[in-house]
This record gives sequence, C-alpha cells and structure tokens, in this order.
Amino acid sequence: MVKICIVGTGYVGLVTGVGLSDAGHKVICSDVSIEKIQMLNKGIMPIFEIGLEELVKKNVSEGRLTFTTDVSKSITESEVVISSVGTPMGENHEADLKYVKEVAKIFAQNLNSYKIFVNKSTVPVGTGRMVKEIIKSITDKEFDVVSNPEFLKEGAAINDFMNPDRIVIGTESEKAKKIMENIYKPFARVQSPIFHTSSIESAELIKYAANSMLATRISFMNEIAKYCEKVGADIKEVAKGIGLDNRIGPKFLQAGVGYGGSCFPKDVVALIESGKQVGIDFKILNSVEEVNNTQKTIIAKKIKDKIGNLSGKKIGIWGLAFKPKTDDVRKAPAAEIIKYLIDEGAQIIAFDPIAEKNFQKEYSNLKIIYSSKNYEATKDVDVLLVVTEWNEFRELDFKLLKENMKGNLIVDGRNIYNPNEIRENGFEYIGVGRN
Repeated sequence: MVKICIVGTGYVGLVTGVGLSDAGHKVICSDVSIEKIQMLNKGIMPIFEIGLEELVKKNVSEGRLTFTTDVSKSITESEVVISSVGTPMGENHEADLKYVKEVAKIFAQNLNSYKIFVNKSTVPVGTGRMVKEIIKSITDKEFDVVSNPEFLKEGAAINDFMNPDRIVIGTESEKAKKIMENIYKPFARVQSPIFHTSSIESAELIKYAANSMLATRISFMNEIAKYCEKVGADIKEVAKGIGLDNRIGPKFLQAGVGYGGSCFPKDVVALIESGKQVGIDFKILNSVEEVNNTQKTIIAKKIKDKIGNLSGKKIGIWGLAFKPKTDDVRKAPAAEIIKYLIDEGAQIIAFDPIAEKNFQKEYSNLKIIYSSKNYEATKDVDVLLVVTEWNEFRELDFKLLKENMKGNLIVDGRNIYNPNEIRENGFEYIGVGRN
C-alpha cells in the first residue's frame, strides 16, 4: 500500500484517485476548488463518468479515499504526489503550465521526506525537467520526478484505468521506478504491461504523439469523405475496407463533423507549437488541425446548400457533447455548427441527454431553445441534424418524425443511419462522404 496525494480532481485526477484507492492504496484527492470538494464529500460527482459514483462511495466508505482542499497537508502526508491539474491552451497555443508550476512549488515547500512528483497531466516535452528545477530552487531535500501520462477516454475512463492498454512510466531513478511499479502492480497484465522509458522526455512525448496520431486518422478520413462525395463512393464502406487491413485496424476511421473535447484539439496545437520552439515544422499536424477546423462547419454549409436561405428556418439538433457517454462540451463540434447556423438566421432547438447544462454554461452567448426530450427538439423543424451519436438516436421513430417535423431533411453528422432506410421512409438524407 502506498500513500498517494492527487492534486486536481478533474477527469484525470478523480478517475486516477478512485482507481488507485480501489486497488488498495491510501489516496487523498486534493483540489483548491471548495465547491468541488464539498460536492465530492457529499457523494455528488462534479463530472459524468459511467461507474464513477459507485466506486467513489465504495472507497470512501472503506476509508481508502478522502477529499480535501488542504493541498499542503495532503502532500506532507503522502509518499507520492500525482499532479493532475489542467494544462489549458494558452494565448499562443502552447500548453499553459501555470498550474503545474504552482503544484511543483507547493510540493517543494511541503517536502518533509523523500517523495515522488508524478506528472499525470498532459504536458509538453521538457516539463519534467522544468519541474525538477523549480523544486531544486526551493528545497535541497531528496525527491524524484516521474512522467506517467494518462490514456483515458471520456465516457470509458474507469474501464480504461482498470484495464489499461499500457502503463507508461518515465524516470531515470531506480528508486522511483520500483515505487511506481508497486503502485501499478494491480493493473499490470500481459496485455497491459508497464512500459518504462529511459527518459522523462520520451514518456511525455508518447501522450502527445498518440493523440496526434488518432486526430490524424480522423482528419484523414474526413478528407477521404470529401472525395467520396465527388466520385460516388461511400465512406462507411471505404473505412470498413481499409480497417480490415491489420496494419491499419478499424478504430478512429469514422468520418463526421470532426474531433473535439479537452484533449485532441489542445494536444495537436501544443505539439505544433512545441515543435516550432526547436525548429520543427509539423506539416502533417498543421493540415490535421486545418481539416478539423473546416470540417465542423461543412455539415452546416450542406444544409444551406440544400434548402437555401436559412433565415427563419428551424433546425433541431441532437447531441451537444463532443462525443457520447460524456458531458464534456469543450471544443465540441456542435458549438461551431450551431454558431454558423445562427449567423445564417436559423433558429436552433437542441437536445442532449447529459451535456445540456454544461453547454449552456460554456456557450451562453448562443441563443438556443433547449428541449427536455429528443423528439421535442423535432417539433416544427425544417431539418433534424444529428451531431453526437448517442445510442438513443440510433433508431428513429419515422412516424413520430413525420408528425413532428415541418420539413423532411435528416442530416447525419456521424453517419449512424442507413441512407436507403431514411429515404424509403420519405425523408431526404445528407451524411458525410455518402451519396
């Protein structure tokens, strides 16, 4: 059993803390947000993540998991301190490391014995070295720094933590290496090995490179989708065909309205900017970013091309989260799509089963009518546009749609429907990369 302090209780910090406590470690989750800690101490989750609430309550009741705003005391009482604070995109598109730096200072000020500082946040290459220098400038006590990037998918974060593809640990210290192995021993399997890198820099780059590769696959398929529309091919069939090649595989080959969320957009541009600092021009990643930015409004432009002037038109939107099974709306494609439609004079009626509250808060400048049920968002609309592929949207009640809708155009931003079935039921269909 290792005594662990988590600093930052967002998606990464909270899931990590819960997962480690469930494995038998003693975990203190700390955060400067009084509101967030009060919620957690009352058993209220600040984020939506399947299975999270049950595990929090279980490990709190068994005394392995606690929540506090006293970050300093948490560090003093722990052997390992895991920094999981945010690294938002700065004004110059670089990762803003102000919170990481602050944690490093507090760590140094409360270093009463040997401890390990673990960077779990997604940080640029060189952050580990920077953290070392900050700590050394404040204290001469013994410590080590480790890079331990997270690979959690929102909506499946608990399962990803408990059953990881790999556990990456970057450190040059044998002492820290053994302690980190002890922490993650319960999660190590043949199919999910602990992978040690010889430097902190390699571990830091693995996270950025992985997200950039996945983003590249998405933008590549969206480019191929444009070509499909010109030549009469179907992107769903193309994706399946190339995904059967075991060198490529089927994942992240879905064309649609582009990627969003807290990771891909931020990490791609951060890697581009960090490349510039060492004289590297990431030409592919620049194109990935450009394609994604334009992809978000392509589907909205298709609506305008189809029905003409959008002034006064009502458009029903299904889905506001950047992907299903999460309430995260950061950089959500829905925001850019809705903004374009509103600028063209359209009226928006939107529904999302989980993310509505967060969307209202994040994009309060957008004038939207929100519905409490999915089919309520289709009443008297000229167009139904599916932006997030929630399961409840996959099977359509065509009879109810005919009764509700003023128009007959269904726009499938995630290619979840069969175009022939839509048309056979008397509706027009627009997808991405399909005819």
